[in-house]
Amino acid sequence: MVYQYVLGGVLVSLLGSVFFMIINSTLSGKKKAEDVSEDVNGNGFVRTQPANGGCLPEIEKSTDVVIVGAGVAGAALAYTLGKEGRRVHVIERDLSEPDRIVGELLQPGGYLKLIELGLEDCANESIDAQKVFGYALYKNGNDTKLSYPLENYSSDIAGRSFHNGRFIQRMRERVATLPNVTLEQGTVTTLLEEKGIIKGVMYKNKAGEEMRSYAPLTIVCDGCFSNLRRNLCTPKVDSPSCFVGLILENCDLPHANHGHVILGDPSPILFYPISSTEIRCLVDVPGTKVPSVANGDMAKYLKTVVAPQVPPQLLKAFLAAVEKGNIRTMQNKSMPATPLPTPGALLLGDSFNMRHPLTGGGMTVALSDIVLLRDLLRPLTDLTDAPALCEYLESFYTLRKPVSSTINTLAGALYKVFCASPDPARQEMRDACFDYLSLGGICSYGPVSLLSGLNPRPMHLFLHFFAVAVYGVGRLMIPFPTPQRMWLGTRLILVCPLIFPVLSHHQHAC
Repeated sequence: MVYQYVLGGVLVSLLGSVFFMIINSTLSGKKKAEDVSEDVNGNGFVRTQPANGGCLPEIEKSTDVVIVGAGVAGAALAYTLGKEGRRVHVIERDLSEPDRIVGELLQPGGYLKLIELGLEDCANESIDAQKVFGYALYKNGNDTKLSYPLENYSSDIAGRSFHNGRFIQRMRERVATLPNVTLEQGTVTTLLEEKGIIKGVMYKNKAGEEMRSYAPLTIVCDGCFSNLRRNLCTPKVDSPSCFVGLILENCDLPHANHGHVILGDPSPILFYPISSTEIRCLVDVPGTKVPSVANGDMAKYLKTVVAPQVPPQLLKAFLAAVEKGNIRTMQNKSMPATPLPTPGALLLGDSFNMRHPLTGGGMTVALSDIVLLRDLLRPLTDLTDAPALCEYLESFYTLRKPVSSTINTLAGALYKVFCASPDPARQEMRDACFDYLSLGGICSYGPVSLLSGLNPRPMHLFLHFFAVAVYGVGRLMIPFPTPQRMWLGTRLILVCPLIFPVLSHHQHAC
C-alpha cells in the first residue's frame, strides 16, 4: 500500500505547485491592474498605371485611410481614426441595420476598450443593452455561478449584451457626425495595386457605377465572409459547428444579468439577455450540417434533443420560441491570424482572425486591435511611405498577441472540453473542468478573468488547464487508486494533447 501514499504525495505536490504558480502570477497581475492598368495579377489585385490613365471615376486623393466594411470593427475604426483627425472613406456593402445571431455579447475587457474609443454610449440604454456580470454553468442538473472579477472597477464596468444590429447602427451614426469621414454604401470588388503597393480599392457604388478610392492605407474589415482576405493573409478557415438561434420572450433567466452555458449533449447551449424583454438562445450543433428548418426536422430536433436539457425556468419560453418558428442558423468559423504584410494595406476584425463564438470574445479582440492600431498610428503625420509604414506596423502583430491568443485559445479549448463525448477520459475532463470552476476562489476567478478579457495572459491559461488535468487525476485517486481509476487517470492525461495543441497553435498564430 506504500505506493498509494507515494503516488498521492506526488499528485498533491504537483497540484500544490501549480496552484502556487497560478496564485502568485494572478496576484501580481491584480496588483498591476489596480495601478492602473487593369490587369489582374496572380494574387487577385488589380494592377493600376502609375498615372491616372483610367476612365473610371475616382475619389480624389485627399483620403488618408480607406476602410472596407462598417460592421463592429470597421465602424469603430472609422470613428476612432476620424477623431484622430484622419480623412477616412468607409465603404460598406449594406448600410441598413444588420440582423445577426452573434456579435451580441461584449466582454468587460471589450467594454473597457469601447470606453477608450469614446463609444461606450453605443452600448447603453439607448439600444436597451443589458449589463452582464458573469456566467452560470449547468451540467446534469447542477449549476455554478461564475462572476466577473470587477471589484477594482467602477460600477458601470461590466459586460454588455444587445442586438448586434442596433449596436452597429449606433456606431455608424457616430461615424456620420464626423465631417472628415465619408460613409458610403458600395461593394468593394478588388484592391488596387501598383508595384507591389496597395493604392486603394475599386468598388461599385449604390447606383452600380464602378468607382475607385485611393489612400495611402487601406484597412479591410469586411467580416467573416471576406472576399479580400486571400490577398493579405494565408486563410485557414475551420468550421467546427453551427449555431441555431432563437429568441425567448416573457421569461427571466435563473441568474439575472448572467450568460448561461448548459454543458449539453452533444454540445453547449447558450442563453443570454439581448434586451430587457428578450433572451437569446444559441444551440451548438457540431459539424457543418444542421437539420432542415423548412421540413420541420429542426423543430423536432429542438423539441426532442435540446428541450430536455433546458433549465425548467426557461423551458416554456423555449418551446414557445420553437413553435413560433423564427429559427436562424449560422456556420461558426475559426481562423488563426496568418498575415502577409503588404505595403499599403492591413486586415482587421473577422476578416483577419476568428475564434469559436462560444465565449463571446470576438468583439473584444477586434476593439483591442483598434485601440492598439490607433496608438501605433497616432504619432505618424504622414502615411504615404507605404513600405516604411508596413514595416512599422509589423509590431502590431506581436503587440496584439497577449489579448488575441488568450481569448482565441480559450474559445477553442473550452469548446473541445465542453462538448460531450463517449470517451470516458474526455467525459472525465469535462466533469473535472466543471467541478474545478465550481471550487470558487482562484479556480473560478482565474479562468473567468481570462475569458472576460480583463487578464490577457496566455501563461495563466496554460496553467489553469494543466491544473484542471491534475485536479481530474487527483479526484480519481481518492479514496484510493484502483487499477481501473489509475488507467482512467492515465487516459485523462493522454486527452490533454487534444487540448494543449490548441494552446500551442493559437499562441503561435493569433
